Amino acid sequence: MTASPAAAALTARAEEVSPEIVGDILTLVRQETSSYDLPGLAAGLDLLRELTVQRLGRPDQEHRYPGGECGDTLTLTYAGTGAGTDMGTGTGTGTGVGAGHVLLVGHYDTVWPTGTLAGWEQPGASEDGREKLGGPGIFDMKTGLAQGIWALKLARESGAPVPTVTFLFNGDEEIGSLSSRPVIEEVAQKADVTLVLEPTAHGAVKTARKGTGIFQVTATGVEAHAGLAPQDGASAITALSEFVVAAAKVAAPDRGTTINTGLFKGGSAINVVAGQATAGVDIRVGSEAEQARVDAELDAIEVSDPRVRIDIDHAWNRPPMTLNAASAPLLDLAREVAREQGRASLPDAAVGGASDANFVAALGLPVLCGMGAVGDGAHAQGEFIYPDTVPAQTALVAGLLGRLARPLRG
Repeated sequence: MTASPAAAALTARAEEVSPEIVGDILTLVRQETSSYDLPGLAAGLDLLRELTVQRLGRPDQEHRYPGGECGDTLTLTYAGTGAGTDMGTGTGTGTGVGAGHVLLVGHYDTVWPTGTLAGWEQPGASEDGREKLGGPGIFDMKTGLAQGIWALKLARESGAPVPTVTFLFNGDEEIGSLSSRPVIEEVAQKADVTLVLEPTAHGAVKTARKGTGIFQVTATGVEAHAGLAPQDGASAITALSEFVVAAAKVAAPDRGTTINTGLFKGGSAINVVAGQATAGVDIRVGSEAEQARVDAELDAIEVSDPRVRIDIDHAWNRPPMTLNAASAPLLDLAREVAREQGRASLPDAAVGGASDANFVAALGLPVLCGMGAVGDGAHAQGEFIYPDTVPAQTALVAGLLGRLARPLRG
């Protein structure tokens, strides 16, 4: 498909500055920002702000929300030039795609412990010879952060009207957005449209995501000497082991429900019948009905020793995300922009992971996720991006910003 002249010019400009965009991506990657390293997170957010100001100038509004035991959340708002742009609140009704105020969301924390970068090996080229770039957090999601900043820069340079844009950078997404969730929900309700700069699904935008539960299960038993009086003890470890095996059977992959016990610890000494044990359980569901079923079936699990008490903290973290009525026109617009830029198609995908888009979708507001990197290997040592996709992805967001400076019609 042939690109329109304006779209072709935007794409060409993105190609021209691609080395600078990639340079910014690598700058962000070199500053490690583990979700659990508060000094590293603070330095990473300062760097991200500095980079944004370097590319876009000082924001018209800025607010930093303390994260407590999590990384801080930062919002930077740049006034638009489009008809109807508003530095205050947008329509926020979720009844359609309005104009004037776009929220770009991205997290700067990563799953990687501080020090990972030193031992990171760059990937070789792909089988078809395409270059890859690797690094902790490069795919999830520092590339999206840099592309989002440059998208607004390119949209401004194009001379077309642009909406007011608020960047929201949070440092706790990988651990459930425990501090930033209320900020995300508040700011999203003041914007007309939210674009989440998470990585793509092999080039597809993400319109459906599973809901997530982060459950803590505690078993409380009776301690006793393992050699002198084992019969007096009631092992919390044995009981909790029974529980997690039974919990795994509650999963229903055919319905999109998975259950994974990722953390397990307990006991006080090798020669003591364990008095306490805990497990961290990750749960993914595709619907609220499955969420209710999982709750009920986990509560119904019984262990063989009645002296052991099982307590379950039902901590549902993110609700399931689907393509709601408010988001469908936004997806149509993104596909229109992609066609104008010469793309044959812009697919969408449902994925098992969750993101901050889940919160926005649950409010009935228009949101698209997966507007960032093209690559693979999130949360794995092989995490990488294809740098040759950076210009097109940046141009897509830039073109979409240009279209969101005026109301959708029809």
